[in-house]
This record gives sequence, structure tokens and C-alpha cells, in this order.
Amino acid sequence: MSVTTDLCAPLAVLGHDVQVPLVNGEKVAYAALDYAASSPALQRVWDDVAAYAPYYGSVHRGAGYLSQLSTDLFEQSRRTVEEFLDLREGDQVVFTRATTDSLNLLAGALPAGTEVFVFETEHHASLLPWRRDGLTVSYLRAPRSHAEAVAALDTALAGAGEGTKLFCVTGASNVTGELWPVAELTRTAHRYGARVVLDAAQLAPHHRVSVRELDVDWVAFSGHKLYAPFGSGVLAGRRDWLDAAEPYLAGGGATRTVAREADGSVAVEWNSGPARHEAGSPNVIGAYAIAAACRALSEAGFDALEAREQQLIARLKAGLAEIPEVKVLSLFGDTPLLTDVARVGVLSFVVQGWNSSHFSAALSAEYGIGVRDGLFCAHPLVRTLLGGEEAPPSECGAPEASLPGERSLNAIRVSFGAGTPDEHVDRFLTAVRELVTDGAAWSYRSEGGRCVADTRRAA
Repeated sequence: MSVTTDLCAPLAVLGHDVQVPLVNGEKVAYAALDYAASSPALQRVWDDVAAYAPYYGSVHRGAGYLSQLSTDLFEQSRRTVEEFLDLREGDQVVFTRATTDSLNLLAGALPAGTEVFVFETEHHASLLPWRRDGLTVSYLRAPRSHAEAVAALDTALAGAGEGTKLFCVTGASNVTGELWPVAELTRTAHRYGARVVLDAAQLAPHHRVSVRELDVDWVAFSGHKLYAPFGSGVLAGRRDWLDAAEPYLAGGGATRTVAREADGSVAVEWNSGPARHEAGSPNVIGAYAIAAACRALSEAGFDALEAREQQLIARLKAGLAEIPEVKVLSLFGDTPLLTDVARVGVLSFVVQGWNSSHFSAALSAEYGIGVRDGLFCAHPLVRTLLGGEEAPPSECGAPEASLPGERSLNAIRVSFGAGTPDEHVDRFLTAVRELVTDGAAWSYRSEGGRCVADTRRAA
């Protein structure tokens, strides 16, 4: 299936020409279709980081030229992220390690007695940080439509007490790619005096995120999903709860003054603002990489990037719809391949008669296609979509690999973005059709919890 288009070309990413071995001994250009886990770094980001690398120096308080240069670059990166997120006056950007780190930071800063509301459909990074002393968590059942999600939140908040409340919501599902009604949910939460934190890990790489327009109180995202290498992330939004909380990490940079008291104890005055929660030597290269990605995406234009991605999504959905054995997982649409369910380039599915680990292994070994199988660190959601089946746990929630023919208790996820060429989607669809029609060309076995090709035996 081929569709001509005048849309923008894919953005240049690292690894686009990497050759990987197939089980038959040949090599093929790798088709990276696991963007939802970690996207490849944009070439532009890598070039920007490489240009800065010789000038790397300590950040803050250094008197030397390279230290001052690095400090300026670090703080300018903060301003770039502020612009990228369209923050309100008075909002701040705190650099973290990733979305998980950001949401755990916020959880530690919530006032004692806060009640947190979160749908069970969240990624574990936004589902689990609130389980700590002093907080109460209300887990809301999986909604099956936008309207049901808004109504469920309204009902939950209407029955809550008068204390401090926080609602956590994803912008786009890491399992189905479906967009959530963030603006409507935020209006509902604010009507009851609840604050809102948006998990934008899957949204920010695909869509413009305006904190001002969505009116969320905080937003969190990761660099490694935003085409930036290195372990860095962002928590951006209101200052008050963060300034009132104990620092996330105690150490240099978080302190304004430290003094010995007469009784031998140590008195500490903590900084306010981002520095309060950025103790230690900051990851200046990681922050700069995020800023470079923000600039690159903004300059490419989200309208053009979204239009091209929607064309790829339509191609993928139409191709899978032609294969009756494929069932696409959807939370908000009973017939997702036939309806216009708004989504980013993330889609999960199961194949009748196949274990998902076996199918994913065959895509890799026989076609050079990288996807992901498992529960995607969203166990309650995937189990809901699969009909409530329990799966034995292993690393990151993927069930132990089963041998070919055993029923799958997990799913396959294909995901893509601004760097994905049309050929990768076409190759994926061809591979799915051939595997469903003809079966795998090689035998597979379970090894170390994964299903792998047996290089000694063809099927």
C-alpha cells in the first residue's frame, strides 16, 4: 500500500542508516518503531551538543570563562523550555532526570493530607508516585470515552472533602496513543479547587503543549522521548508547593546558607525557585539537549509534523484493518480502525494465534523491525484492554516469553514520530501480513525471559 504526499520529509535522526543482522545472515537498515520507549536523537540535537562539548564546564558559581559559558547555556536552556511550553508568568522549569523523576519530585512536595485522583489507565510513572505517607490516592476506573472520563472525575471530586486535591492525567496514552481531553478535565478539576499535573511524556514529542492554554498547574516530560539523548527531564509550572517543600535532594546548590549552631547542629536556609530541587552538579548537557530538541521541533513546525504523522497513522490503521487476525487495542473506540480516534503515533495490538513475544521477535529477527511487547509499564490499562487477564511479572512488566502457539497475555506496540520514514511503516505492514499468512520462517525458543530466533533451525 503506497500513498503519495507532499508533506514534510522526516527529520534527520541518529541511526537512520544503521544496518542490523537478520537471522538468515543478511543485513538490513533498522526500522526503529519503538519511539514511545525512547525516540532516536535528532541529528540537529546531536550536532548542537557536539558543538558545545569542548566548552563544557562547571555550572554556577565558577569564575572561569567555561564555567560562566556553561552557566549561561544552562539557564538559557531553561528559558527555551519555558517558551516551548508557553508557561505563565511566574511559572518555573525544574530540570530532572525524566518524567518519573519529575512526578516523584512533585509527589514529595504535596502538602500533607493532599488527596490525589488518577485514572488506573496511567503509565506507572504517573500512577505510583502518590503512594506515600501523608497522601491519599483515589484510583478511578478506566473510562471508555472522553465524556465518561470527565464525568468520572466530576463525580469523584464532588464526593471529596475540602482539603488539598491534585489530579494527574496523561496527555496521550503510551499504550494506545489516544489523546485525553486534558482541557476539559482541567476545567472540571479547577471547578472543585483541585490542581492538575499533566504527564506529557507521549504528548510533547508529537503536539504543541501550551500550559497557558490547557491551564494545567504542572507539566512533566522526558528528554529521551523528545528526540534528546541523555538522562534529563522537566517539571514545569507553579512555584508555591515546590518552594514550600523540603528539597527533593539535600546538597550543594539547593542551599542558600549553611552554618554551625552553638549546640553543634547545622542550620540550613534553602534556596527558592528551581535551584531548591536541583541539588548537585546539574546535567548541563542533558538540559541543553532538551532545549535543542525544543528549538528543532518548534522550527520544523508542529502543524507540519502533526500532518505528516497523521498520514502515517492513517496508513498504518488502514493496512492493519486489512488483516482480520489483528486486533488493535483502544480505550475510547470500539472500532478504532474504522473511527477517527485522535491519537499520536502509538498503537498496540494482538494477533490471533500468536504469542506477542514470538511475533515481536520474528519482526526483529526476520525483518529488522524494532517494536515492543509486554504491558508497557501500564499494567492495569493493558489488562483492561486484554479483558482483565493476569500476566506473570518480569522486567518492566513484560510477561515471561511464551513459546510459539501459546496464548498471549501481553500486547505488541508499534510507535513512531518525526524521524520515521514512510518505508518503515510499509515494511512493518508487509511483515505483519507475511507473518500472519505464512508464519515465521525460523524456529524460536525462550531464552532469558525472551523469545529469540533459534539460529540453528529454520521453521
